[in-house]
Amino acid sequence: MANQTTDSRDALYLIQCITIPLSTAIILANLLIIIGIVCNQRLHNTTNYFFLSLLVADLLTGVALPYIPKMSLERELDFHTCLLVHIFPNFLFLSFLFNLVMVHYERYLCIIYPLHYKHFWAHRFFPLALLAVWLPPLLYASLPAFGWNNRKAIAIGNITNCSHNEMLEGAGGDCSTNRTWGKECSYKDVFPHAFIYLEVYGLLTPAICSIVFMTVRVLWIAREQLRDICKLHRAVQRDHPSEQEHRLNIRYVRCVVAVSLTFLVCWVPYIIYMHVSIIALSQDEKDKDPSTYIILSCTGIGSMAIIPAILGLGNRQYTEPVMNVCGKLRDRCRESKDTEDLTL
Repeated sequence: MANQTTDSRDALYLIQCITIPLSTAIILANLLIIIGIVCNQRLHNTTNYFFLSLLVADLLTGVALPYIPKMSLERELDFHTCLLVHIFPNFLFLSFLFNLVMVHYERYLCIIYPLHYKHFWAHRFFPLALLAVWLPPLLYASLPAFGWNNRKAIAIGNITNCSHNEMLEGAGGDCSTNRTWGKECSYKDVFPHAFIYLEVYGLLTPAICSIVFMTVRVLWIAREQLRDICKLHRAVQRDHPSEQEHRLNIRYVRCVVAVSLTFLVCWVPYIIYMHVSIIALSQDEKDKDPSTYIILSCTGIGSMAIIPAILGLGNRQYTEPVMNVCGKLRDRCRESKDTEDLTL
């Protein structure tokens, strides 16, 4: 029992060391971009409203990030509190992923169909689109609270094991000391295997595949348009590639490199974590040293939560108001310092 308590404390300490810096960076970056969008009247349009919804979801995910890896640990909680500490972070993460898909879908339509973009439902029925990225995650994440959980199955299993041990040991066991009454909380009590498989292969995997497809499709169309522009330049000038053509090629290469690095840094760790979790779930083995799982979960979810910050900080329009305020404060500090120097 003492070893389990020590392992639990070590696991909690490891989770705090990894998630608190990530959570702080995610929260500050999202607040910076949110302030930039709210303060700039030119950014008040449908596209940025979708992105603002994503930032809010990402901000909440950053707040819940330290609690997500704790789902793999057993804690002494009553069942209703256990439901809350598992359902709420799962809802925030699913809503973040749905918002991320919607942002990519909206920008995909804007690039693929620039002349007909305003006629699509995502633009015409903006409140309905926002409802579609917040309500389904809430409904799905709340299914364990409506009865789709493992509480009865685990309680029956504990009673059976306890009765079997009493028969073997001569009625000397005490069932009140084990998990029959649900005094300990674990994800196994809340999420059945079917629920986890459906979430991974029915929601997460299609969402990731759709984001990858839309990103690759946009890059492919940009490449085709770049080739057409280069052909027009060569048809007019009829000589070596121009300087403008060279700049366009370099810009496209930079875009491809940025997308590839974002995928490697942000998506690959989460995909690895997701597959490791499914393998561990299928084997149904309790890991004696959960450090590897904790590191994978913290880095996987944390790295994916950085994606909106990367998209926002890469756009000068989002950071311009905050940078202007920082510039004014810096100028005032310099003026006050110069005044003090003159006074001395």
